[in-house]
Amino acid sequence: MTLLMTILAAIVVLGPLVALHEWGHYIVARLCGVKVLTYSIGFGPKLISWTSRKTGINYALSALPLGGYVKMLDEREGEVAAHERHLAFNNQTPFKKIAVVAAGPLMNLLIAVLLFWVILLVPKTMLATKIGSIAPNTPASHAALAVGDEITAIDQTRVQNWQDINFALADRMGETGKIVLTVSNAQGTHDVAVPITRFLQAENNHDKQAAESPIDGFGAIPWQPKITPVIQAIMPDSAAARQGLQVGDTITAVNGQPIDDWLSFANIVRQNPETLLHITVMRDMQPVTLQIMPQGKKDVMGNRVGQIGAQAKTGNIQIPAEYQKTVRYTPVQAADKAVTQMADLSLMTLKFMGKMLTGQIGVENLSGPITIAKVAHQSFGINWQAVLSFMAVVSLSLAVLNLLPIPVLDGGHIVLYAYEAVFGKPMPERVQAIGMNIGLVLLGGFMILAIGNDISRLF
Repeated sequence: MTLLMTILAAIVVLGPLVALHEWGHYIVARLCGVKVLTYSIGFGPKLISWTSRKTGINYALSALPLGGYVKMLDEREGEVAAHERHLAFNNQTPFKKIAVVAAGPLMNLLIAVLLFWVILLVPKTMLATKIGSIAPNTPASHAALAVGDEITAIDQTRVQNWQDINFALADRMGETGKIVLTVSNAQGTHDVAVPITRFLQAENNHDKQAAESPIDGFGAIPWQPKITPVIQAIMPDSAAARQGLQVGDTITAVNGQPIDDWLSFANIVRQNPETLLHITVMRDMQPVTLQIMPQGKKDVMGNRVGQIGAQAKTGNIQIPAEYQKTVRYTPVQAADKAVTQMADLSLMTLKFMGKMLTGQIGVENLSGPITIAKVAHQSFGINWQAVLSFMAVVSLSLAVLNLLPIPVLDGGHIVLYAYEAVFGKPMPERVQAIGMNIGLVLLGGFMILAIGNDISRLF
């Protein structure tokens, strides 16, 4: 059932984005006077198909939903009647060709902006960017930061929420140097330089694995509720059930380290997969020490984490007033921030790719369709804003990827037609063929690597 829901989530997220990408090509082709033969949502055998009597365009829904295509009249793909040659794509001006090809990625960028805009229009109460705790053995723990400091900017770029902070920190992945935080507290506003070394790379973490998020890796943690570490439920056939933990037990220490809240205990468990822990509990007013080994599980990004299968009672969590912040945007303000967010994330994606090519970050950070499907499934379990936010990020990634100047991608075709516009003739067919082969190898290699990373995260 989980597998089915994951597949459906991927289809719901990716299907519309790809369909609208192709619709961008379709609508601009028609506006430029190019005859469109087929507009298909999906690849492979056609499940539903009908042809417009007015335009002669065949509209289809095909079997493989994670894709689509637009087929245009083109003399390179078949014979074209003399009276229709002016409608063929290959006979259009270079600028019209560029417009048609660029329309798909630009549609994805527009979708990302619209989705961000919708999310930003909804007033929301969120956590203020005040530091709730500082994790040990992290960059933040070695800087002049304190609980209660409010982060207002990172590297001179203003941040308004923890998502902004997450994105700003992610932008520094793999780098060595300093992250400059602008913080505000009772003493005023000042800058704090936080040294980093190959930031967020696994070999630099005390637990030898990649951090779950840039914020976790940095160590300046948002406010978290203090939950009494009392066991409320135990999953059947879990480490907790097999090794003697009982409902009603109060966790008091792990390996001799005192525990006074559930999240601290949960973090220790997550950081110690397949490691024997000595857990002290109060049971019937008497201390009892248990030996429990958390089961090693892989999260969505392939990080191995510990789980024991126990839950605490959370109750109705109230955020303290000093850690609350209500954000409201007018439609114009939301539009401005949505465009800025799109531009910043696009630039970050390009920098991420560049860092992989230079070896600044490892290729293990590359994700493919399996990881996308798993994250899509997770987003549906949060709220509609999480779904739209993830769709926006995926749409933006599709746009940036397709605009890369690699043959077989839209960006590669734009390069070809730009050459034609500059030199007044198409690029030599031999050069095009070589470029196409190189592009296929590169794209195939990236796909194999991404899917390989996805599979490695499953085991």
